[in-house]
Amino acid sequence: MAPKGTRLRKSNRAASAVTTDQTRARLIEAAGEIFAEFGFHHTTVRQICSRAGTNIASVNYHFRDKKGLYTEVLRQSMRAARFDAVRAALDQPAAPEQILRAVVKARLESLWGRDLEDWHFRIMMHEIARPTPAMNEVVTEAILPVYARLRGMVSKILRLPADHEKTRLCAHSIIGQIMFYAFARQVITQLWPQMKMTPAQLDLIANHIADFSLAYIRSAGADLKAKKIPSEARKRR
Repeated sequence: MAPKGTRLRKSNRAASAVTTDQTRARLIEAAGEIFAEFGFHHTTVRQICSRAGTNIASVNYHFRDKKGLYTEVLRQSMRAARFDAVRAALDQPAAPEQILRAVVKARLESLWGRDLEDWHFRIMMHEIARPTPAMNEVVTEAILPVYARLRGMVSKILRLPADHEKTRLCAHSIIGQIMFYAFARQVITQLWPQMKMTPAQLDLIANHIADFSLAYIRSAGADLKAKKIPSEARKRR
C-alpha cells in the first residue's frame, strides 16, 4: 500500500484536474453565449471571465488568448452539430443514391437536435456575416473532409470528376437546402406556422431534398452523356 502522503498527493492532483476541466468547460460555455450575442470582434475576455466566474489568467492558461478560446468554441459547435453522424452515413456500403438520402437525413437530424443550443447557430451567423481567421482552422479540420466525400458521392451519380464544376454546384445545392432549414427556422415557422419538426416531418423534408436533388443530378448526368455520345461519334468519322 502506498504511503499516506503519496495517496494524498494523488488525490489532490485528481481534484485539481477535475477543477481545471470544470473551469475550461465553464469558459467555453460562457464564451459561446457571449460570442453568439456580440460576435468575436465585440466580445472581451473580461466579459467571458465574469460570466464564467474565473479570472483572465485562466483564458491564457487554457487557450492562450481570445482567438484560441474562440477557435475552441467553434470546434465545440462542430462537435455539437454531429458531423460524426454524417460521416457514419457516408461510410455505409450502399449505392450513392441511398447514401445521399442517409446523409441528408443525418444532417437534418443533427441540426434540429435538442442538444444543439441556440448559441451554436448564432455564432455561425456571425461568421457568415464577418468571418474570422479561426473559421479557416475549423473548416479545414471538420467541414472540408465531409465536403470532399459528399462531392465524391455526387460525382459517382453524375459520372463526372469530384472537382468538376457541375459536381461542386450540385453538392452546394444539396448543402444549401439542408442549411435553409437550420438557419432560417425562425422565418420558416412564420411562413409555415402549421409545420412542426416532428420525426415524421423531418423524414418528409429529408426525402424531399433527396428526391429533388437526385432528380436534377440524374437529369444533368443524362444530358452530359447525350452530348458526349454525338461528339465522340463525330470524332470517329
